[in-house]
Amino acid sequence: MSRVAIYARVSKSDMESDNQLIQLRGWLGERGHTVVAEFIDVVSGGKGEAKRPKLAAMFDAAHRREFDIVAVYALDRLSREGMLPTVAYLQRLASVGVGFLSFLEPLLSTENELVRDIVLAVMAALAKQERVRISERTRAGLARVRRDGSKSGLAIGRPAVDPLVVKRLRAFRAEHPGMSVCGIAKLAKLDPKTVRKYLSEGVPAEPSRALSRGVI
Repeated sequence: MSRVAIYARVSKSDMESDNQLIQLRGWLGERGHTVVAEFIDVVSGGKGEAKRPKLAAMFDAAHRREFDIVAVYALDRLSREGMLPTVAYLQRLASVGVGFLSFLEPLLSTENELVRDIVLAVMAALAKQERVRISERTRAGLARVRRDGSKSGLAIGRPAVDPLVVKRLRAFRAEHPGMSVCGIAKLAKLDPKTVRKYLSEGVPAEPSRALSRGVI
């Protein structure tokens, strides 16, 4: 017999919550467990812990070892944030010696310590593969955008500054050598990194009279 906390997430109706809880309570009772707490969030599973107060409360109670196992109706009741966050949640429970039970996915149950280590190792490996796939898709997408952009004359990054503005910036810097890049950027209402980039390039400056009509 173990002390069990139920976590349920509701996004549609109270009836959904009742169905989850009724089945979970009956199932846990048949297994000889005692339900000592219930944490129910009425929110989407895509929200993180910061926007699910009952999930945060459940983890706080788990760290205080107020129960031995967390039970859910299904894994997606715990999280729909993706494999990585889900594995992180299970690892947090495991780190304080709290197991995990899923009514619809009994093979993912981690109440046994040996099984827990195996399940978490497999899920962590799958999460790593997912992270690699996401990274590869991101790199491929950026490469495609760069390729298409170069064909159409476009580029990724900040928009280029008008050449006339660049010349005026350099002319102003020549007349005010003691002013910092940040100071010039503030006057010109430009990003300091952009100003530093163009001031470091050695292009002849326009005569200073242009400043009276320019950016600064």
